[in-house]
Amino acid sequence: MTGVLVLAGTPIGQVGDAPPRLAAELAGADVIAAEDTRRLRRLVSDLGIELSGRIVSYFEGNEAARTPALVEALQAGERVVLVTDAGMPSVSDPGYRLVAAAVEADIRVTAVPGPSAVLTALAVSGLPVDRFCFEGFLPRKAGERSRRLADLGAEQRTMVFFEAPHRTLAALEAMRDALGADRAAAVCRELTKTHEEVRRGPLADLAAWAADGIRGEVTIVVAGADPAAGVASDPASLRAAVAELEESGMRRKDAIAAVAVQAGIPKRDVYQVVHIDD
Repeated sequence: MTGVLVLAGTPIGQVGDAPPRLAAELAGADVIAAEDTRRLRRLVSDLGIELSGRIVSYFEGNEAARTPALVEALQAGERVVLVTDAGMPSVSDPGYRLVAAAVEADIRVTAVPGPSAVLTALAVSGLPVDRFCFEGFLPRKAGERSRRLADLGAEQRTMVFFEAPHRTLAALEAMRDALGADRAAAVCRELTKTHEEVRRGPLADLAAWAADGIRGEVTIVVAGADPAAGVASDPASLRAAVAELEESGMRRKDAIAAVAVQAGIPKRDVYQVVHIDD
């Protein structure tokens, strides 16, 4: 008889938000795979429980090496509970690799639903929630970040991003340049914690606000593109749109890609228009 893999959601801020089943699952687990064992012990202390199972670290740097042993434990009939630093495992946190391996081995996978920064930020953002997509962390390198945002230029669903505090300004500036200065957004900082803050406004205003520095966990929510507000496809409009993005600091190649998405035409058509006099 095989065991069970339990993905356990943990509080993103206040321990009182822990789901009722979390304490029972942790106390009864044969193995607890934790992204940070020190945070796990603090959580266990706050919940007032004692652990009887063994604890193993399971984070980005070792999850590939640790996954086979955890699958073996599951195949031996053990109950393995996976927790990350905050929120649901696998959502921009370790977990996907173990889930995939467990599914491949025909092992049952279940979850203790818990707090989620993605859904919490979306709910308080004031932006449309009927359709949304989660984009995780943007690339750290400026060029890759610009290309990713250019690909999202015509995305009509509300978009949710995670970001490190020291990269939030660069991310907001890149979003402003690729998606438009007037695009509505919200920066959610330290959700559910003592210093929780939700700042709403156009991307240009949010970028200016972030210039003073930001601390804490950050989730950014950005409105989707207005389907009626795309770039006109006539040559003059295309050249003007590319020039505007270049003036904001975007490379021509990335600007062409962004305008092509906004205009709904192939990149080669925009390229030919921009380089017609070259």
